[in-house]
Amino acid sequence: MSSFLLEELLQLNEEEKLMLQQKNEVKKDIYTSQEQFIVESEKFLTNNKMIMIRKHTRFVDFPKHKHNYIEVNYVYNGKLEQKVGNEQFTLKTGDLLFLNQHIEHELKACQKDDIIINFIIRPEFFSFIFSFLTTENLVSNFLINSLFNHTQSGQYLYFAVSNVDSIQDLMRKIIEEMMVPSIMSESTTKLYMGLLMLELIKHSDKVKYKENSQKHQTIVESLKYIEENYREASLSELAQKLNQPHYALSKQIKKATNYTFKELLQEKRLSVSKELLENTSLSITAIVEQVGYENISYFYRVFKSKYGYTPKKYRERVVQV
Repeated sequence: MSSFLLEELLQLNEEEKLMLQQKNEVKKDIYTSQEQFIVESEKFLTNNKMIMIRKHTRFVDFPKHKHNYIEVNYVYNGKLEQKVGNEQFTLKTGDLLFLNQHIEHELKACQKDDIIINFIIRPEFFSFIFSFLTTENLVSNFLINSLFNHTQSGQYLYFAVSNVDSIQDLMRKIIEEMMVPSIMSESTTKLYMGLLMLELIKHSDKVKYKENSQKHQTIVESLKYIEENYREASLSELAQKLNQPHYALSKQIKKATNYTFKELLQEKRLSVSKELLENTSLSITAIVEQVGYENISYFYRVFKSKYGYTPKKYRERVVQV
């Protein structure tokens, strides 16, 4: 990280000076106009802004609260101790924590060398980014839905990625772009955030989950298995790999994703076959074999049901475009 930027961030801001002088508690009216402590994006984001960053105020415990936006905590320097939901942990330099609007958390007072960058992000900001992430990759779909679920339940994703250089490089670029903005900063930030999400998905083995982490990890492993073995994947083989009864695993997958193993496998096979139709000159028979279908008539039926055209017609349309 830039030593100049770190030096700048280590300087006390007005709020921190007040904390040191008066040893006050957090002034809630800075963060919310509600009776409950729900930090409001409106306090920090102007109408046309989708994302901003601010340095977390040091020297004072930040009490239990929620927020009406997606928050990302990034440990720029030092460490961050906090309790999220029912879990207590310490993030170290380079770690990232994503929190959705429904999770409650509280933070221990940071010391002088603990520099935490808080990203305040309206959920709509991610619509552009996730439009190209959620359609084809099962793992990204699941991780993203953990944050953007429709159940109003609190979720977080804690990425212990301090040793992943590609992610640290992207975080540095994002922070510098946002702290020293230019005319293209909004577009550049979106691009970097998209690349960041791709890198985090690649390193999903470094995610530490909310409650039931073992079950959560089982689902990620199941989705990875389908991603990597879609041609010959089977529920019985996966159950054997994970050392679980296949009926119990089947229930877990359905409960967590709203899809059966068979439906997830079919989605993956169809998405690969669509890509091959678009980007190669392989015959349809060869594509059917490559994605793992044995019955070409069945493939034609499910492909048309999914995309509205037979594979042949779909390819013709793509070529015309």
